[in-house]
Amino acid sequence: MLCDDYKRVVYFFLDGSLSQRRVLELQTHISICHHCEERTTIHRKLRDFVRKRLAPVSAPEHLKVRLVQSIRVAE
Repeated sequence: MLCDDYKRVVYFFLDGSLSQRRVLELQTHISICHHCEERTTIHRKLRDFVRKRLAPVSAPEHLKVRLVQSIRVAE
């Protein structure tokens, strides 16, 4: 695998949607290419940061109750 190949598949790798063969190819490349290894670390940290910031937040229970009551009244 070349660095250009890595750039095309790194997001699929982080999503877990690559075939096992491609994962092994990417891991082999990362183990010998320090630049791509660093990029993988940065991408992984960025994804984790965004995922934490966009984590689903549940509405407070009292708001859910009011919403359900409003819908029932409207019906």
